Amino acid sequence: MKRTLITNGTFITMDEQTPIVKGYMVVEGSRITYLGKEAPQPQEQFDEKIDGTGKLYMPGFVNTHGHAAMSLLRGYGDDMALQVWLQEKMWPMEGKFTSHDVRIGTMLSLLEMIKGGTTTFVDMYDHMNQVAEASVESGIRACLTRGVIGLCPREVQDAKLAEAIQFAKDWHGQADGRITAMMSPHGPYTCPPDYIERIVQAAHDLNLPMHTHMSETAREVQDNVDQYGLRPVAHLEKLGVFSRPTLVAHAVHLTDEEIAILKQYDVRVSHNPGSNLKLASGVARVPELLKAGVLVSLGTDGAASNNNLDMLEEIRLAALIHKGVTGDPVAVAAWDALKMGTLDGAKSIWLNDVGMLKAGMKADFIAMDMEQPHFYPRTNLISHVVYSASSRDVTDVCIDGRFVVRKGECLTMDEEKVKFEAQQCFERLTAG
Repeated sequence: MKRTLITNGTFITMDEQTPIVKGYMVVEGSRITYLGKEAPQPQEQFDEKIDGTGKLYMPGFVNTHGHAAMSLLRGYGDDMALQVWLQEKMWPMEGKFTSHDVRIGTMLSLLEMIKGGTTTFVDMYDHMNQVAEASVESGIRACLTRGVIGLCPREVQDAKLAEAIQFAKDWHGQADGRITAMMSPHGPYTCPPDYIERIVQAAHDLNLPMHTHMSETAREVQDNVDQYGLRPVAHLEKLGVFSRPTLVAHAVHLTDEEIAILKQYDVRVSHNPGSNLKLASGVARVPELLKAGVLVSLGTDGAASNNNLDMLEEIRLAALIHKGVTGDPVAVAAWDALKMGTLDGAKSIWLNDVGMLKAGMKADFIAMDMEQPHFYPRTNLISHVVYSASSRDVTDVCIDGRFVVRKGECLTMDEEKVKFEAQQCFERLTAG
């Protein structure tokens, strides 16, 4: 088992008791075994020693909602309302996607995420075997689910559900536990009620969580009322979705009563501020969710609606937009936003040993170059990360005890090849 010692580092631990430690961290195999001010003894027993001078170490970011393959459609349909964007731009083009396209689009996203400090991501899409294989190859930690749209004949519904079940059986717990799975009806507006109930039953049978889009736009909420007589939260509650551990994406348009229901069932919310702003979906009631005790994390959504996968940008947006909307400068503090992007992200997908730098936790961490002008003066490093830093400051990324980025270079993927193949896929998809 390889033993690595980092010396002279500055560590943001995400532990509220000791949020910042200056000193030493030891990694043995896939886990952190020591973090403290004093040097562990004897130092000569380590296989690798890393001088952390000038580096800021912290847990890797956890991106709790996205569609990785959609990076192939980055910039293809911008400045549109959600339903127009989906029906006129995204869905027709996605209908052309082959498994090869999904693999290459996923690789492009993984490259961007890993180099930007994301060590864990959630993905809901089709051709998920390709997504899982790309994730294993890249070294990232992933919570994956075959997203299911039920606006189709019964036999097609059956085939999609069978595929989602088989994917979960094949991949949950694979890659030394780096790959986990969920069950995902795409949303209450794309899946008939009886189909959602069948997916819930499959989640019970497999003992897996649920993930779905919910209450992203005001129109979606009203359509749900018009069609089923209920707003999405009550609709999903009635269908039994919340009888399983559940992560919902967006949750922009909520009432006080709905927030109370989410808290009652311990439903977790993936807040996607960048995507919601760009699609004019609205601003989620995050301060109220936090006050109610609902666990809130952060997601980028797909690169076609964001248009990047920069979790530091989402963290900054989460800290800023709620101040502006509420008129309250402490609505979401820097610490709370950073927690949403790390520790609370891990908790949101039921990973209890990820998201914090502490002995016993998984060695999923990043290093940032603090010798940049925007890290000076050394007043408040947490503030600097949230309000000043950029994903381009990330120099090193370690996942499960394995370095996948060193000195800004990805060690697990051929960057030039990935970019070339992604461009080839896009040109073929848009030809003719």
